[in-house]
Amino acid sequence: MEAAGALEAHRPMLLGLAYRLLGSRHDAEDVLQEAYLRWMRVDRAGVAEPRRYLSRVVTHLAIDRLRARQAAREAYVGMWLPEPVPTAPSPFGPLERAELRDSLAMALLHLLERLTPPERAVYVLHTAFEMPYAEIAELLDRSAEDCRQLHHRAAKRIGRDQRRFTVDRTEQQRLMDAFIAAVDGGDLAALTDLVAAEATAWSDGGGRVRSARNPVTGVDRVARFLLGIRAKGWPLIVHRTELNGQPAAVVVTAAGHRYALTLATADGRITDIFLVANPEKLT
Repeated sequence: MEAAGALEAHRPMLLGLAYRLLGSRHDAEDVLQEAYLRWMRVDRAGVAEPRRYLSRVVTHLAIDRLRARQAAREAYVGMWLPEPVPTAPSPFGPLERAELRDSLAMALLHLLERLTPPERAVYVLHTAFEMPYAEIAELLDRSAEDCRQLHHRAAKRIGRDQRRFTVDRTEQQRLMDAFIAAVDGGDLAALTDLVAAEATAWSDGGGRVRSARNPVTGVDRVARFLLGIRAKGWPLIVHRTELNGQPAAVVVTAAGHRYALTLATADGRITDIFLVANPEKLT
C-alpha cells in the first residue's frame, strides 16, 4: 500500500524522534502506531511533505504522553530511568550519524526528564535533529521566538550537567572494562579509584526487582552499594553489548536478576552509573 510505504520510509527517523522524546522504546512504538492510524485517515493528497506532517503528529503525540506520564510517575516505585535500547546496529536506521547517536546517551535522556514536555520537544528537535526554530515553530504551533526561549531554558536547566553526556567511546570502553573487572573481583580499592568523588549511582527496579529507592552519591557509598549487589548475586555473568550508542553490559546475577549497565564519564573517571533492572524495560 502506497500510504503505508510512505510512513515506513520515514520510520527510522520517527522512531528515533519518539524515543528521544519519551525515553521508552515501548511508548515510542505506541506513538508510531497511533501516527500510522492518523496517517491512514488523513487526506494525503493535501499533505505536501509527509515527513514534516508525520514529525508533527509524532511530536504532539509524544508531548501528550509525556504529560500523562508525569501525572502517573508519582505511583512509580523508586527511581525512573529511560528504557535502554540496543544500538548495534541502530534500530533507528543504519545511516544515523555519530553525533545523532550521541543524543541517545542514557545520561542525556535522564537529564531530559527535568524538562517540561514542550522544553524537551524543542531541545530534542533543535539539538539532536538540528531543526531551525522556524520549522520547530510550525511543528509545535508556537512562534519561533517562543521556541528559542524554550530551548534556552532547557539548555540552562541541564547545562551544568552536560559533561555527563559527553561521549568519548574509547574512554568509556576503557572505564567500562575496568569497572566490570573491579566489581566482578570485589575490588573496593579499584572501584574507588575509578569512580569520581561526587559520582552517583541510579537504579531502576520499578518495584519488580529490589533496588535503591534514591540516588546513591559519593565515591565510598557508590562503591559499597555496587559491591553489595555483587555480594548478593555473585557469581555474575556479564554480556558485553552496546546500549544507547555507548559501551554497556547486561549483568545477570546468580539469582537470575538482570541489570542493564551504562556509565557516564568525565576527566577519566566515572561520574554516573545507571542500572536498569525493571524487567519491563529489558525485553
